[in-house]
Amino acid sequence: MFPWWHMFGSLFRLARPVQWLKNGIVLAGLIFAGEISNTFKVEIAFAAVGIFCLLSSAIYTFNDLIDREKDRQHPHKKDRPIASGKVSPTLAIIMVVVLVILGLTAAAFINRYFFIVSVAFLVLNLLYSLWLKNLVILDVMSIALSFVLRAYAGAVAIDVPASKWLMINTLFLALFLGFGKRRHEITLLEEGATSHRVSLGKYSEYLLDQLMAVVTPTVVVMYMLYSFSTEVSVKLGTDNLYFTIPFVVYGVFRYLYLVHHEEKGGSPTQVLIDDRPLLLNVVLWLLVAILIIY
Repeated sequence: MFPWWHMFGSLFRLARPVQWLKNGIVLAGLIFAGEISNTFKVEIAFAAVGIFCLLSSAIYTFNDLIDREKDRQHPHKKDRPIASGKVSPTLAIIMVVVLVILGLTAAAFINRYFFIVSVAFLVLNLLYSLWLKNLVILDVMSIALSFVLRAYAGAVAIDVPASKWLMINTLFLALFLGFGKRRHEITLLEEGATSHRVSLGKYSEYLLDQLMAVVTPTVVVMYMLYSFSTEVSVKLGTDNLYFTIPFVVYGVFRYLYLVHHEEKGGSPTQVLIDDRPLLLNVVLWLLVAILIIY
């Protein structure tokens, strides 16, 4: 293999393409606004997803850059390109700058509001990498807010109203996944948790179990209220969305099982990809929702 091919592979890994799946939330506005049949808006929505993939990769690279010393002490993160020395800090900085320039330039071509939300997404994640990730509870709340910004960006990109239901459900689902991730981290790292991230020393398994006990029913109840909402029924032209509730309930229960019994959850995206029952459930939920709406 040529050296440049190894370098390209390391840079591609540094971009964390597996995590691009998170940006699928950008399409929520398109799907639940009933705009899938609008070819132009579909193209814009997928362009928005691509832009958030560029921006999120820039953020992941920046985070790996400033955390490279701590990552070398982590049982899994020590193999990341920067921590392992396969990508130099200088090259990582260049990659961050290029990705940000490409992402924001493309965002400006969609519309002004999408560009503003994209900048807000970058600023929030920059604050997270430098400061917020060390603040207990606020660290997970900032991650959740970044998902809300993704969902909001998808709506403004195609010029449809950003549903308050979409924002609320996205927020609580992200909190649920975020607290599950923190629980996995302190279980995996044990006494070394604090040295990896300051905020982990302020969490405990008991506290995180209590936080998840609050958020878990909220996720289910808020989705049920959304499904039965008269406003949503009128907007979508159907009152059958409640048929998707069992998929949401199973998905939440399955994830809790994986976190507590299988000791997974460090990367919700990886869990989704690796766990076939959970992945199948998400696909079926999406297909049923689309069939009901359209």
